[in-house]
Amino acid sequence: MRTPPPSSDTTLHQRRRPLTEGELAAIPWLQVLLPEERQRAVDDLRIAEAEPGETLCRVGRPVTYWFGVVDGLLKMSSDNAEGQTMTFTGVPPGGWFGEGTALKRETYRYNIQALRKSLVAGLHVDTFHWLLDHSIGFNRFVMNQLNERLGQFIAAREIDRMTNPDIRVARSLASLFNPLLYPGVGEVLRITQQELAYLVGLSRQRVNEALNALEAQGFIRVEYGGLRVLDLQALRSRVFTRQMANPNA
Repeated sequence: MRTPPPSSDTTLHQRRRPLTEGELAAIPWLQVLLPEERQRAVDDLRIAEAEPGETLCRVGRPVTYWFGVVDGLLKMSSDNAEGQTMTFTGVPPGGWFGEGTALKRETYRYNIQALRKSLVAGLHVDTFHWLLDHSIGFNRFVMNQLNERLGQFIAAREIDRMTNPDIRVARSLASLFNPLLYPGVGEVLRITQQELAYLVGLSRQRVNEALNALEAQGFIRVEYGGLRVLDLQALRSRVFTRQMANPNA
C-alpha cells in the first residue's frame, strides 16, 4: 500500500531551520553528551517539517544526515524486483534511524517516507562521525541503537511472512512500543488506522477488524487519535501468536 504524494513544492533541505529549546529537549542522545560535545551537535542540528508522502531518504542516494523524528510518523521500506513494497518499520517520535548507513557512509538501501506531517531533525554525517570520535556517551547510544535495530529487523522479517492479519497488526504495534528506539511514544501511540494500514500492508477495514479483536481480548484500548497498549508482552509473545492463529485451540 503506497502513501499519498507530498503537496509541498520545496525540498526538506530548503525548509530546514535551527531547533528550538523545546525541540532540542526531545532529542534523547543530547542528554548523554558533555557540554562541548552538545554545543557542537546543537550548532549543526537542523529541523524541517516533512509533508505527508514526502521522501526523506531514497534507495541509492548517498547519506548526508542522520535523521530523527521529533514529532509525527515515518515509514521505512524498500521495493523488490517485482515492484512490491516491503515495510520494515514505522518510526514514531523519539526515533533516530540510519546510523548503520551513516557509520559506513554508504548509499541508502531503503526509502523513508512521511505518513503525516512530521518534524524531522538531522545531524550532518560529518558531525555524526566527530561525535563518534570524541564522545563515549554518544558511542554507547549508537551501539544500543544498532543492537535494538537488529532485533527489530529480524522481527520485521517474521511479520512479513505472517499470513494472519490479526497477528501482523499485533506484532507491528508491539514493535512501535520500544523505549530505547522510540522514547517519545509514551503510553499512547498517536496513529490512525490508515497509517497503521500503510505500515502492515493491509486495508484500513482489515486493520479495523484486527484492532477490534485485540481490544476485545484486552490487549489494547482504542482511544481518540491513538492506541493504548494494555498488555505489550501479549502482543509480542509466541503464546499469543498461537492463540490468534487458532482461536479455537
